[in-house]
Amino acid sequence: MAGAERGPRERMVFSAAQLIRRAGVGATGMREVAAHARAPRGSLQHYFPDGKEQLVNEAVGWAGRYAGNRVSRFLAALPEPTPSGLFSEMVRQWTDEYETEGFEGGCPVAAATVDCARTADSTRQAAEAAFTRWTDAVAGALTGMGVPEERSRPLATLMISSLEGALLIARAERSVRAPTTAVRELGPLLDAAVPRPAADGGTGEAVGN
Repeated sequence: MAGAERGPRERMVFSAAQLIRRAGVGATGMREVAAHARAPRGSLQHYFPDGKEQLVNEAVGWAGRYAGNRVSRFLAALPEPTPSGLFSEMVRQWTDEYETEGFEGGCPVAAATVDCARTADSTRQAAEAAFTRWTDAVAGALTGMGVPEERSRPLATLMISSLEGALLIARAERSVRAPTTAVRELGPLLDAAVPRPAADGGTGEAVGN
């Protein structure tokens, strides 16, 4: 949603996600969130009575919903949806950012997991739920493209974990080499999971099997 349409609470959740994905949880303070959101500092206690942990958890939840909701938009951008095309769109969102804005940002869910999974179980649970929501959306899209249900979720997990790892390498190298390599190498494997029609008109085995 556009910034002008967000209320103070929504702006603070959004701002927390943006700051966490760039600096991590530890370097993201409540004052910085309020300033970024252009919200009164006193409103933090009003909207987030349980403090920073509550705000971080809600930012992680927002990120999971955002990632899941983006899947349908990626599909809509494809003339002919394919698993490799979906993965390419998922990656392109990031490579476009890195090539135009630099390599400062990463996934806020991953950042919160690294910073808080051991010390804040509620944040670990929020991250788990966020990844589950994202995985469900990708798996549903794969199933809709003809990937057998028993393979859709494992492949969705592979796509997301490959993307997350590629983002980490991209930020270290200040290069889109890793994400573009992931697209090139995983694409054929993903498309091979869609069964091809048999010569007699029945359903044959997946391509590559």
